Amino acid sequence: MAKKLPPVDVVLVGFGWTGAIMAQELTEAGLQVLALERGGWRDTPTHFPTTVAPDELRFYWRHEMFQDTARETLTFRNNDSQTALPMRRWGSFLPGSGVGGSGVHWNGQTFRFLPSDFVAASHNTDRYGPLPEGMTVQDYGVTYDELETHFDRFEKLCGIGGKAGNLRGALQAGGNPFEGRRSDDYPNPPMEMTFAQKQFGMAARELGLNPFPAPSANMSRPYTNPLGVQLAPCTYCGFCEKYGCGNYSKAIPQTTILPVLMGKHNFTLKTHNEVLEITRDSSGRRATGVTHVDVHGEVFEQPAEIVILCAYPLQNARLMMLSGIGRTYDPRSGEGLVGKNYCYQVVSSVDVFYEDRYTNQFVGAGALGMVIDEYNGDNFDHAGLGFIGGGYLACWTTNARPIETHRTPEGTPEWGAGWKKAVKENFLKSTGVSTHGASMAYAQNRLDLDPTYTDVYGRPLLRMTYDFTPNDRAMTAYLTERATEIAKRMGGREIKVNAREGAYDSMPYQTTHNTGGTIMGSTPANSVVNRYLQSWDVPNLFVMGAGVFPQNAGYNPTGTVAALTYWAAEAIKSRYLPDPGPMVRA
Repeated sequence: MAKKLPPVDVVLVGFGWTGAIMAQELTEAGLQVLALERGGWRDTPTHFPTTVAPDELRFYWRHEMFQDTARETLTFRNNDSQTALPMRRWGSFLPGSGVGGSGVHWNGQTFRFLPSDFVAASHNTDRYGPLPEGMTVQDYGVTYDELETHFDRFEKLCGIGGKAGNLRGALQAGGNPFEGRRSDDYPNPPMEMTFAQKQFGMAARELGLNPFPAPSANMSRPYTNPLGVQLAPCTYCGFCEKYGCGNYSKAIPQTTILPVLMGKHNFTLKTHNEVLEITRDSSGRRATGVTHVDVHGEVFEQPAEIVILCAYPLQNARLMMLSGIGRTYDPRSGEGLVGKNYCYQVVSSVDVFYEDRYTNQFVGAGALGMVIDEYNGDNFDHAGLGFIGGGYLACWTTNARPIETHRTPEGTPEWGAGWKKAVKENFLKSTGVSTHGASMAYAQNRLDLDPTYTDVYGRPLLRMTYDFTPNDRAMTAYLTERATEIAKRMGGREIKVNAREGAYDSMPYQTTHNTGGTIMGSTPANSVVNRYLQSWDVPNLFVMGAGVFPQNAGYNPTGTVAALTYWAAEAIKSRYLPDPGPMVRA
């Protein structure tokens, strides 16, 4: 029997970026907010002190900050003909656990989606004709212009360093000429570029392209954000992705919001509490709160007027399925929406090796890079190419962590003395050009509940059915060719092309950019949540995160996730609280 607790105004399920933003916004509105986080507490001086060297073995290879697969994981298959099996070790993506979630171990690459990304279905149909059979791309239901002020707010919260390319409608030299109109420049200047970025920029300009510095949540100088929280300049140690930052130099919830939020009398955080179910009243149309279990196995019922899912997108979709909210998507009948339009990212790279020039890739940062956007979104003519969408090309110096990084030229043995010799000779003299491609939704790629495997509480695991599509394969081949053209001009001795081929493999790391499953849209017939991320079925339930993306764009998702969170928070404060109920009439 669950122990019933005193009610709160808002209960947040999960406490990463979206949970922290939402808690800050709603407590400022005077609401009593409770956040439930299944992982533990984390703060900078305790967990990432500068007196302890970053441990690659501990944090990456032994998965210190990631979800514990012994307690809960997901099952995976490429298609319906296969039997899905549990992922016993994280590989392709790395779901976070604990306060800050995956926002603690992100790189800090902070892009805004392009204006055309938010209207992918209507824009591409108008320009190129009907979408391919089986493609289920749709518009977001919200536009870039509506989100612009929220993008700007997140960038100022995080102290993003970059160079505007479109400032109030005027193109700016050195910025991204393809970006949407910005109301203000970045709050900080770009990071200091290294030899590799300068070679990439030179090669790109020779090809008539427009390189620009990557927008970075790694501080380029000391910064105090609008909440009064101070961040320190980056030391270019490179332990960003998969690591916490001990220098207060990477914008994460702990270094931007929590110092203010944790002191509020109307905010409570409970760690080591996993939500089991969203509870509803007898009508099924109103959430009454959640049930959750603590570290000792005691179950609680937490009443709340508003429930907001702020967990990792895969977990948000699973919790809706486990709670019976909405119908799980069935690609055969086309019925149901929860789990539909699961998307990922399609990446490839081209290595560049130098004979007598040192790239010194160990001097880096998570978002230290030079980028081009000519082949992203619909910034180029796709007619006759066999795909829609695209991606950015970049030269990143994120750090050559020694266990993880060992570029070797073509013809190098895969093991033994020859491999060791090649690693040694090229470790300090190599770099790469990477592609970061969009993922267009297709009917067969989806999430549902596994019929066989369960977690420690006996609940069905989430099942992922995913493989690269014809659109993915044509797009990544095109982007890889463009990356090769740039790599050949970067002055190296030789290059090595690492194309994305074959079926999707869940083991080698690619990106932690899982999207879809709780998609947003314009009607209950095409989406799980409306334009304000409010459930169509249960109006006092809101869903945050990249799970609301109807498809994935060519950029890293965090900037857009945050902008949508601010957008939803504003709607809750200004529209929902004065008149609780559906904010969009079906």
